[in-house]
Amino acid sequence: MFIKRTVAKYGEKTYVNHLLVESVNTPAGPRHKVICNLGHMDPGPKEEWLDLADRIQAALGGQPSLFPDPRVEDAVRRVRTRQAKQSQLEVAAEEPLAGETAVPEVVPVKTSGVQIQDIREVGPLHVGHQIWQRLELDAVLKAVGLSNRARQLTEVMTLNRLIHPASELAMVDWAGRVAIADVLATDPSKLNEDKFYRNLDTLHGKRVEIERELHAREKSLFNLQGQLLLYDLTNTHFEGQMEATPKAKRGHNKQMRTDCKQVAMSLMLDGDGFPIGHEIYDGATIDGTTVGAMLDALEQRTGIEGGLTVVMDRGFASRRNLELVRSRKYHYLVAGFQNQRGPLLGEFEQLEGWRELEPSAMKLPIQIKRIEQDGLAYLLCVSPARAEKDRAIRERQEKRLLKDLEKLGERVRQGLEKEHPLTDADLFERVGRLRERYPRAARYYAMERQGGLLVWPVKEALRARAQELDGAYFLKTSRTDLEAAEIWRTYMVLSRVEAAFRDLKGTLDMRPVYHRKETRVETHIFLCVLAYHLQAAIEHLLQGAGDHTSWETLREELSTHHVATVVMPTADGRKIAIRRGSIPEQRPREIYRLLGIPGDPMKPIRTWV
Repeated sequence: MFIKRTVAKYGEKTYVNHLLVESVNTPAGPRHKVICNLGHMDPGPKEEWLDLADRIQAALGGQPSLFPDPRVEDAVRRVRTRQAKQSQLEVAAEEPLAGETAVPEVVPVKTSGVQIQDIREVGPLHVGHQIWQRLELDAVLKAVGLSNRARQLTEVMTLNRLIHPASELAMVDWAGRVAIADVLATDPSKLNEDKFYRNLDTLHGKRVEIERELHAREKSLFNLQGQLLLYDLTNTHFEGQMEATPKAKRGHNKQMRTDCKQVAMSLMLDGDGFPIGHEIYDGATIDGTTVGAMLDALEQRTGIEGGLTVVMDRGFASRRNLELVRSRKYHYLVAGFQNQRGPLLGEFEQLEGWRELEPSAMKLPIQIKRIEQDGLAYLLCVSPARAEKDRAIRERQEKRLLKDLEKLGERVRQGLEKEHPLTDADLFERVGRLRERYPRAARYYAMERQGGLLVWPVKEALRARAQELDGAYFLKTSRTDLEAAEIWRTYMVLSRVEAAFRDLKGTLDMRPVYHRKETRVETHIFLCVLAYHLQAAIEHLLQGAGDHTSWETLREELSTHHVATVVMPTADGRKIAIRRGSIPEQRPREIYRLLGIPGDPMKPIRTWV
């Protein structure tokens, strides 16, 4: 409810009234409904009107006030009187005359005057809302203490990220362009960016409870096996200095945005690609330092302690991390570090034991070989496509390294000529930076000082060995019960995390983050993850039906479905308004069928205008 001021002139006199009003949904869109006329009552300064309306609404609901206000008491009396009169009118109209208040099935219409108005896109919104209901997210949010209004706002904000990601300010405009009122029964005229911002604050701190309950529902609803844990880390950057966000720091950015501060985000998926949970770290976090926290978060979300196989990239494959995983009674499957291939060179060179993966398992040819050493299973892999990539990376680094070594060598020579030589400490500090910058190529050169000059003789044997290992890599697992093809297929499931990161940053537009407060930064990322839950459920259901279309394509295909109001003038001079969904085209209709959701997003509403 809110208070609205009206001004009317009759002759020389001006009349000012204040109305108690609420917004209602109608076939023609949101409209204001007058609850009662407050007469000549002075509601005080305009900035106090909303608080006064809230107190009137509370009093109408039976909630007593500690501080009685004559204005509230007068407004309640007026509303009660109006309601009593309205009730009497409704009793008198229980048997309306034909054509007066009821809309008959058959009415003569002047076809030349038919109009269509208030057209709103509904297809993607309808699908997102149906999946939201299927996951029972409203019940999940209610269980963590969110009010009905907060749950509505959270659904609107999550569906926005799923359908048309936008800032909180642009989200208000988006809500007015889609069928929010028809599908969610939420009046878009009551939405504003301040409410969205406040809802971010309301959601903060409830992430763990929501993720725990949501994953349990998904596991039951979709019969997920839950034998694998896929884990990886990414980062998302900001625009600005981010002084109010302590976790915003500069670090290794995987999109090469070294000019921006960032936060790191870890993501845990199950083997079917559904999120288990996520954590936010400062932007300088090194991937391999998060494994212990990841296992803690896993147990916090699932209650599972041990038994799962943790699949990770080589950035987490340090001996300390793998020992930690085993000490917590989990198995692991990781890619080995490139510089650890040397001891396996003999196995790579032997011709026995290799097999080629079937074309159905891998489009490009790849040779694999399984061996066991020290109670672990290793899968040696040789890929021609990977060989070209390794060779290109090594040659590019080597070319840049030699160029920088020439510059550094010239700097050392000039220092000797001018009797200002670089000290050994300064020289080897610069050499160390080059080794850090070009790790793949630097190990093939012995950078040292001879006669005061810098020289870098090539280690021919080491470089030749590297060339032999182009395209060769290995996987390592504590699961010795897995055969070669099973190890390969299991590791390839890790690509679902990479796909999730691409969708979060692309389709759901997680980056860059424009919030300044750290709590809102974290909740923004959480809303993106919530939207990804919906996307994962949609794609999982479609894939089970044999349709592998991505959500990015699906929402374009669904955008042709709309809701509209058809206004028709009747032969007796009145007008009928019918608000309903359009007939979906073939592709949206097929998507609805495969997802098992109704094709009509709303029940038609027929009213006299």
